[in-house]
Amino acid sequence: MKHFLSAGDLTRDRALGLFRLAAELKQGLKSGQRPTPLAGRTFALIFEKPSLRTRVSFEVGVNQLGGSAVYLSGPEIGLGTREPVPDVARNLSRFVDGIVARVFDHATVEGLAKHASIPVINALSDFEHPCQAVADYLTLWERGIDLGKVKIAWVGDGNNVCNSLMLLGAVLGAEMRVACPPEYQPEPRVLADVRKRGGRLTVTTEPDEAVRGADVIYTDVWTSMGQEAEREKRSEAFARYQINPSLLNFARSGALVMHCLPAHRGEEITDEVLDGPQSVVLDQSENRLHAQKAIIHSLFEALS
Repeated sequence: MKHFLSAGDLTRDRALGLFRLAAELKQGLKSGQRPTPLAGRTFALIFEKPSLRTRVSFEVGVNQLGGSAVYLSGPEIGLGTREPVPDVARNLSRFVDGIVARVFDHATVEGLAKHASIPVINALSDFEHPCQAVADYLTLWERGIDLGKVKIAWVGDGNNVCNSLMLLGAVLGAEMRVACPPEYQPEPRVLADVRKRGGRLTVTTEPDEAVRGADVIYTDVWTSMGQEAEREKRSEAFARYQINPSLLNFARSGALVMHCLPAHRGEEITDEVLDGPQSVVLDQSENRLHAQKAIIHSLFEALS
């Protein structure tokens, strides 16, 4: 791969290779052994949306791999307004060695990749969050869970994180059960793509149906950045999609609880569940660092 824009860019072997590499980098970090494949290289971090985990994990990750990062906020560049996306891509290609882009519109990251001569990584768009999906499946894989048999229940908004989980799940053989209100289900083209890839997929409007017997229960905020005007409408639509002890009872005993964070406590998930013994949200968060380092490492290894 030259770029990493979608979870669907991966094959099963590539995904498992990333997990193994991430585990090696994680262990190496703890033992003080740090490979530096980015020595002398610089990454541009383009962030139209603010972030805690994405910015820190990428900035620290690039540094740990021996490189440096330049943070560029949305107003500084004005992608598509102050300057066309192709021009930004071509200019950055003369200055830096890679681009990490967290953007509103997926077409923006696609445009950067089309016109850049350097690797581009999708750090989030309105359509996908592939780095999050890699970190999530890494979190399950390192616990010894068989990704070809795992049953994952997604409860809430059929959003960008859900899209990436379904696409990578289809590659790995995972079973996905997606429960969303009728008007907030994943886009039909994504569902069609997942099924075309052989993905085991069920879409329902009933949370208990999705969660029943599941090994993993996953949720995300009901109202994402840029959707604040819809907050009241969304809160009403998602009211019965909260992850709480009652819903958790439908899952397999000991089922893991996942959330990509930040969480709106008391809305999509209760404190009791988010902070409970079945929650692996902090493991997911930490693994963003290791998964993204593996992605960067593999992109530059492919180019060498």
